[in-house]
Amino acid sequence: MSSVLSPSTATRTKTHNIGMAIFALAMGGVGIGVTEFTMMGLLKEVEEGLGISTPEAGHLISAYALGVVVGAPLLAAVGAKLPRKNLALGLLLFFTVANLSSFIAPDYGSMLVSRFAAGLPHGAFFGVAAVIAASLVPATKRGWAISMVMAGLSVSNVVGVPAATWLGQTFGWRLLFVLVGAIGLLALALVWKFVPFQHAHPDASIRRELGALKRLQVWLALLVGIVGFGGFFATYTYIAHTMTAVAGIPSALIPLVVALYGLGMVAGNIVGGRLADKSVMGTLYRVLPAIAVALVVYAIAAHWPWSAMVMVFVVGASGSMLIPALQTRLLDASPDAPSLASSLNHAALNVANALGAFLGGVVIALGWGFVAPALVGAVLAILGFGVALLSGLLERKRPLAA
Repeated sequence: MSSVLSPSTATRTKTHNIGMAIFALAMGGVGIGVTEFTMMGLLKEVEEGLGISTPEAGHLISAYALGVVVGAPLLAAVGAKLPRKNLALGLLLFFTVANLSSFIAPDYGSMLVSRFAAGLPHGAFFGVAAVIAASLVPATKRGWAISMVMAGLSVSNVVGVPAATWLGQTFGWRLLFVLVGAIGLLALALVWKFVPFQHAHPDASIRRELGALKRLQVWLALLVGIVGFGGFFATYTYIAHTMTAVAGIPSALIPLVVALYGLGMVAGNIVGGRLADKSVMGTLYRVLPAIAVALVVYAIAAHWPWSAMVMVFVVGASGSMLIPALQTRLLDASPDAPSLASSLNHAALNVANALGAFLGGVVIALGWGFVAPALVGAVLAILGFGVALLSGLLERKRPLAA
């Protein structure tokens, strides 16, 4: 990991509060999670406010996801020569300004552009934040450090998203972007104060970062995320419909369901970080089949309210266990281009979002019912497990260190 750590990292981190540095980076994740997921709960208000149809409102979410996919590799590569703290600060400033522009966007066209812009720094920020966090701790604790940064995204689903949804429904949906802007400014201040400065790697360049794309193991790790995590989104996208139409839970309790899912994500993220520190590939081999089993049980348990609620937590936990291992795997597969490789993980997860939601919609349209997306998700998790096995077999023939 010498290429991930700057020469002065070991000495500098001794004089800084590592916990506060990681908390500062996680706060950026809270803001990103709030702006990404709250829009789904405010679509009706957005439709009425802009005078648009439901599909057009859905395009605002798609525009954000597209921004993540485009911005993750682009901004990570362009920022390769910058010191990582400076890059993180720049991305947070970009994110804050883009969200505030959504607050003042006067019409649908400008809102579409602003949502695309808001998505651009998403993946690149998480990528560089993961690299910074990994550099602050011993190699044996990288998974834990990365999971703590990713916890910001999980915590946002427990606290930030319900609060922002209430704020938008009660006082106007545009206030969502003011709240996100405030969180962005807070994260900016915390990163400025607590994250230690690290010089850019002397050999860092756009070409060096793009070299990660030449490695088969990088692509296999991304494919594990796209396929294996697709089942998570296939289930989450239609969770409200499943809970109300299948489990018979009142729609007024859906915020509680979403909070349970978020709590599961927080728990799974923490456990996943610990598991990744013990064995990255071992975590992938265990968690992907566990996701498949959890989704099958969820499809059965969804017919009764209490068992459905329990399995909502379990599905959230099992899915989020995968993220720290995937992030660490990408760092291992491309140690000389860590920012780009790490950023690509979030581009892959947004592709998984689109894939899972699409396939889930297909089986619902075929009349298979609202539990069918979970079964599709189980199949995707098994396919992701197959990709992980292939990656492990190839690594035995050509170790990553080579």
